[in-house]
Amino acid sequence: MAEPSVPASSRRTLLACAGAACAAALAGCARYNASNGIAGGQSAAAGSSSAAPASPAGSNGSTVLAKTTDIPVGGGKILAGPKIVITQPKAGSFKAFTAVCTHLGCTVGTVSGGTINCPCHGSKFSVANGSVVNGPATSPLAPISITVQGTSIVRG
Repeated sequence: MAEPSVPASSRRTLLACAGAACAAALAGCARYNASNGIAGGQSAAAGSSSAAPASPAGSNGSTVLAKTTDIPVGGGKILAGPKIVITQPKAGSFKAFTAVCTHLGCTVGTVSGGTINCPCHGSKFSVANGSVVNGPATSPLAPISITVQGTSIVRG
C-alpha cells in the first residue's frame, strides 16, 4: 500500500506557521514583562521601591545610580532604566547586578527576603552575590561595578 504524498508547499506552510507561532510566543514574554510595568517603570512591591531617574553626575563626573539611604539593609532597589539592581546584603556593603534574569531575560521585579526575585518563572538570586537561590535560572546575575562616593552610589 502506497503512502499518500504531501506536497512540498504544504510542509513549507506548516513549518512557516510553526516558526511564526514560536516567534509570537517569545514576543509574548516581552509583552508580559512590559504589561506588568516591570520593563518600563518598576512596579512597587514590598521590599523594593520605584525606580527614580539617576542624578546627573557624581563627584568624578559619573552618573549617580542611587543614594545609600535608598538601599535597605538585606534588600535592594531595582533601577528600571539601566536595568541594574543594587543591594545591601549587610550594613555598609553595597553590590550591584544586572536586573535581567538569566533564565529567559525578564527584568527582575522585587527584592525581598534576601533574594532578588523574577516575576516571570520564579527564579530567585542572592542579594549578596547574585547566585541562583531558586530556579529555573541556572546562571547567576552578572555583577556590575559600583563605587560609593559619600552617600552616592555611582557606576564604576
